[in-house]
Amino acid sequence: MGPTQAQSTLIRFGVFEANLQGGELRRNGAKVRLQELPFRVLALLLSRPGEVISRDEFRQALWPPDVFVDFDRGISSAVKRLRDALGDSPDNPIFIETIEKRGYRWIGPMHVAAETVAAVQIPVPVSAPAPSRSLGLRSLAFALPLVVLGFAIWLWYSGSRHASAKSAAMTAVGGTHKPANPEAEEFYLKGRYFWNKRTPESLNQAVDAFTQAIVHDPSYSEAYVGLADCYNLLREFSAMPEAEAYSRAYAAAQKAVELDDQSSEAHASLAFAMFFGRAERANGVKEFRRAIALNPANAQAHHWFATALMGLTRYDDALAEIEQARKLDPNSSSILADKGEILLLAGHTDEAVQLLTQLETSEPGFVSPHRYLKYHYFNTGNYPNYLAEFKQEAVAAHDEAMQAMEKAVAAGYTKSGKRGLLEALLAEQLRLYERGKSLAYQVAESEALVGNKAEALRYLDAAMKSHDGLLMYLNVDPAFAGLRDDPVFQQMAAKAEQTAR
Repeated sequence: MGPTQAQSTLIRFGVFEANLQGGELRRNGAKVRLQELPFRVLALLLSRPGEVISRDEFRQALWPPDVFVDFDRGISSAVKRLRDALGDSPDNPIFIETIEKRGYRWIGPMHVAAETVAAVQIPVPVSAPAPSRSLGLRSLAFALPLVVLGFAIWLWYSGSRHASAKSAAMTAVGGTHKPANPEAEEFYLKGRYFWNKRTPESLNQAVDAFTQAIVHDPSYSEAYVGLADCYNLLREFSAMPEAEAYSRAYAAAQKAVELDDQSSEAHASLAFAMFFGRAERANGVKEFRRAIALNPANAQAHHWFATALMGLTRYDDALAEIEQARKLDPNSSSILADKGEILLLAGHTDEAVQLLTQLETSEPGFVSPHRYLKYHYFNTGNYPNYLAEFKQEAVAAHDEAMQAMEKAVAAGYTKSGKRGLLEALLAEQLRLYERGKSLAYQVAESEALVGNKAEALRYLDAAMKSHDGLLMYLNVDPAFAGLRDDPVFQQMAAKAEQTAR
């Protein structure tokens, strides 16, 4: 056996603490019985959070090269025993996600114990590659001092909730699951506090808090709702790929509904994942209506239903829903921003631009106003303003890939004007698409804009096969104006329209 370096001897996640040097797992301070092989699986997963570890990598890390056993069975058994020890489920994972035909990935938030940051030794087979990835990903600690954070959460709990009357209305419906202990509720409230801030950092902090609430109370449906809501937004406010975010959101929302079918919030979260992530438009609309029927004062259900109606080009209905959401939660910046987007698509351009400009001035770090104005300026050919909003969006999103794209597109525009901008945008979209960071639909848009009709249709076909959520906009997307008379495009547009209904 040879050594490899780890970042810390103590790693905490939820109510668990893994002592990598001592080979011990504890829950709330009590030692959990776990054999050596599943513990080494845990150590490997914790060394590379957020990264898919293949079964072959597990084989190399867990067994010396001269050992011949049924590796697949051994890996599956070790992961199962680890999940049993953590109380984790393969269907609704909190910590370990199965990536079909590939391997496993650690998705749970984790904290490196500050008092033990010195490197330690973890025994692994001599032939195994030494994991060297930083434990920084998803290991976000709460940044505010506890007293200040507690006061802020109290302000949110007593001030924000009354706007939508969630607490009272949920109780009236009879579907609220009371947490099993105060710790679970405390983590839930922290999660909602961070979720409402809607920044990449705060959403990851919210994931952390909701996860810990679930660990303290596995039947806490509202915590699963919170987890689903985080993933529903992380694909917009961070670099998390849509497919990954929506699959996690859908699983968490399904679990929430399973635990409490009378929860308006659970049905709203499930509706969002269905409608936007799985292209189940009719079922999504049905779930939104059920959420509102269960609790007409659920501002978030009205808000998200408005964005769904916008996707169906039912702009008058969308504006009515977003106004209802505004009445229920008048202080919500996200509702106000999405109202601006609906106004843009509905043709109320001056009102929309004024609203979004005021919002980005008052909250320059808020992503949505920059994003919506960026698309508006692009579609109207105002490229200097488009680039300015693009830059601010990339900075606000803390997205390095987006920042690199903005710089490349700006350079293309400086060099060759509109044509240079479009060609640079296409090159960046293709580069990101190859890395799984961009959607086929987005590449199709760029191909169409530079006049590559055949390639645009090819990528649109790929988008149809992968059920890209953006296909709901195909019939109104100005990027495809040059393809409207093409018979193949018309067939795709008709299919997209049928799916949208």
